[in-house]
Amino acid sequence: MGEGVRAAPRRRARELGIPLGRYRPGRFNAITDVAGVRVGHSTVIRGSGHLEPGKGPVRTGVTVILPDPENVFEERVVGGGFILNGAGEVSGITQVLEWGLIETPIFLTNTLSVGAVTDAAVRWMVERYPGIGDTHDVILPLVGECDDSWLNDVAGCHIGEAQVREALAAASTGPVPEGNVGGGTGMITCDFKSGIGTSSRRLRQEDGGYTVGVLVMSNFGQMHQLRVGGLPVGEVLRERYAGKPSRQASYGSIIAVIATDAPLTSHQLSRLAKRGALGIGRVGSTARHGSGEILLAFSTANKVPRQTRKMIYRMKVLLDARIDPLYEAVIEATEEAIVNSLCMAEDMEGVNGNFSPALPLAEVEELMARWQPARGK
Repeated sequence: MGEGVRAAPRRRARELGIPLGRYRPGRFNAITDVAGVRVGHSTVIRGSGHLEPGKGPVRTGVTVILPDPENVFEERVVGGGFILNGAGEVSGITQVLEWGLIETPIFLTNTLSVGAVTDAAVRWMVERYPGIGDTHDVILPLVGECDDSWLNDVAGCHIGEAQVREALAAASTGPVPEGNVGGGTGMITCDFKSGIGTSSRRLRQEDGGYTVGVLVMSNFGQMHQLRVGGLPVGEVLRERYAGKPSRQASYGSIIAVIATDAPLTSHQLSRLAKRGALGIGRVGSTARHGSGEILLAFSTANKVPRQTRKMIYRMKVLLDARIDPLYEAVIEATEEAIVNSLCMAEDMEGVNGNFSPALPLAEVEELMARWQPARGK
């Protein structure tokens, strides 16, 4: 590209004419369309050239999702989850599946930084709630990971307390930065640069008017598997990138976080998370042997107090017979969140000159325009 010539700006999936389902998104088309949910990032990008463990190059970060704007520790939200393939980790998920409650922020980072993020999260929470481990029981922060080692000096462990606190301080409502940010900085999907992506759906009033939002840290697949809007985009583009280096191992994983204001039980949220896995499959994932597809889900509709003198806690619960629209909505939002992670990510060169190209949006837009008439026949 000539001097002074800028690359075309990245655009989200909806701007490319990609068919993305029948439900409308919320105002920001993001997980933050669920009232009260906040997202923050800390991004670390420095250095270039040959890998020097402990020095770089560094292409990584932390993303945090706060389920409640005030006090998720004292006023816990109902949670659930689903593990499609377990070659990955969300630390703390076993307690969520057992108790059906989420009581900490949710963090996303690289594989070898899970411990450091957990340590920093514990210190942050103990400062806010000094009774932890004394008048209160202990906590297990939720920390999800994907492997960014093809672009990042992952063994250098460049994530620490400063990055965790930066992400927490940056957490806000409204539009969510996507692509090469936060925990998604070094992630790749189907051989194209990806990272963080998000989307939402709002149900019709006759279906309850509820909102479902999804945020993903996407890092799975090979190019030939990529499907966008149901079309085999990866197969079409594969010849263009033939012979260029790409990662040949570590084809995983994806962490998806689902939020909703629908009043769901833990069991219902786990069922909702299962349907999110169908959205991952729409983009091309086959949940490979070495890949981890892990989904967390929470509802902000009911808050469960940590301490109360009452014997019984009453919850509003959606009837199972009315849950199908939520299933369809979460599949759509998960698919779009992954595609947004691809559409908003930019080219990135990482360790040892490893290069991950951005999804070529002009070609994708042209393919969508070419195939749309055929869809209407």
